[in-house]
Amino acid sequence: MNNKTKQILKVLLFLGVGGFIFWLVYRGMDVKHLKSVLKNDVNYWWIWLSLLLGLISHISRTFRWMMLIKPLGKTPGFVNSFLAVMVGYLMNLAVPRMGEISRCGVLAKYEKISFTKLVGTVVTERITDVISMLLLTAFVFFAQFKQMIEFLNNNPQIKQSIVEFSLSPVAIAIVVGVIILFIIFMKRLKHLAIVQKIKEALRSFADGLKTILKMENKWLFIFHSFIIWLMYFLMLYVVSFAFDFTSHLSWIVGLTVFVMGSYGMVAPVQGGIGAWHFMVIQGLLVYGVSKSDGQIFAFLAHSSMTLMMLIVGLISLWLLPIVNGKNKAESNTES
Repeated sequence: MNNKTKQILKVLLFLGVGGFIFWLVYRGMDVKHLKSVLKNDVNYWWIWLSLLLGLISHISRTFRWMMLIKPLGKTPGFVNSFLAVMVGYLMNLAVPRMGEISRCGVLAKYEKISFTKLVGTVVTERITDVISMLLLTAFVFFAQFKQMIEFLNNNPQIKQSIVEFSLSPVAIAIVVGVIILFIIFMKRLKHLAIVQKIKEALRSFADGLKTILKMENKWLFIFHSFIIWLMYFLMLYVVSFAFDFTSHLSWIVGLTVFVMGSYGMVAPVQGGIGAWHFMVIQGLLVYGVSKSDGQIFAFLAHSSMTLMMLIVGLISLWLLPIVNGKNKAESNTES
């Protein structure tokens, strides 16, 4: 089996998994009701605002990436950097995690920067995003802990279900299995390639942190990181104002749902399809939004976000050779 065939099978596998999860989440849904709500009961101005906020986050991510590239002795143009970032998002819709490699390849081609070094900057970016996600998770956990307890006390059937699952043989078996695998993994499998890759990833994580701490204008870097995640959150939160059944939700509730959805995006499926919907719907359920309303909210929020990345990504892919062909022609004229 050649590499091309393997890649196609990999794409189909991820798409199949995402499609299956999506089917599980939306099976039995009243399609006529969905169409009626989307046609008559949505204030689409909030959706447009959501997409604008998404674009702002991508612009800020572009500036942050350029800051990481500058120490390499290169100063890429903003246009090429932004188009590369958007092509990366487009590629992630085809193959999970392919976007990071794709945008490095685009910028390496058009800005003549080492591909390997660009990959290093993206690793540092991802490390920053992981830290940001963990900080948000910790904040939400402590900020909403009381509300979660109150919700469980007010819904004893849900509390009982959680307790029963926690004490069930399945849950205990999972915990014991994870502990056993961890012990075996640490003591018996040190020589395997996968263990070495994990160690290398941890070293890359440490190197990435050192890069951030040593860089010039680190506060500007932190500022862009803050803007990126603020826009991500607002991009989802403002969608709640488009529906009557979610317009009452507070910002902390929106942040909680956003964090839950972000973990759905980590799943190895294209664009978080299925997994993101599931996490968002479950998050809304905690705050009293019905499953059917949560399904509609997640469907529109994810669809609009994905459509934007698809359209802007395709436009970016089309513009890259045009913009750089023009730049090359101007360079030849000046020489």
